[in-house]
Amino acid sequence: MVDAIIIGIVVVLLWFALKGSMKHFKGDGSCCGGSHKNLDVEEKKLKYPIIGKKVLKIEGMHCDHCVKHVQNAINSIDGASAKVDLKTQTAEVSYDREINDDDLYRVIEKAGYHIQSMTHESS
Repeated sequence: MVDAIIIGIVVVLLWFALKGSMKHFKGDGSCCGGSHKNLDVEEKKLKYPIIGKKVLKIEGMHCDHCVKHVQNAINSIDGASAKVDLKTQTAEVSYDREINDDDLYRVIEKAGYHIQSMTHESS
């Protein structure tokens, strides 16, 4: 009887863990810092006309907190402004001066994520 109770408890715990993991990886759960309140990221305005765009495919984003973290990391680079999309796992980086690819890799890695690919578009 005790074995059946223990097995029942383990099954219930596994069910909740699986349900939470599924929400987390779909971007519906709250990871990386809590609830989904106050996650609006203000768009960074560039000082000069945009001379190009880079589209980054980013690995490791799971929620809106991840999006905010990546966007803030990219926006910390002078002359760069990012729009990050959780569903497509991409960041579109507009820039008003030349931005070194190594700088983008560095700030993304420092934020805890990884750039899988990068494409360049010139204006």
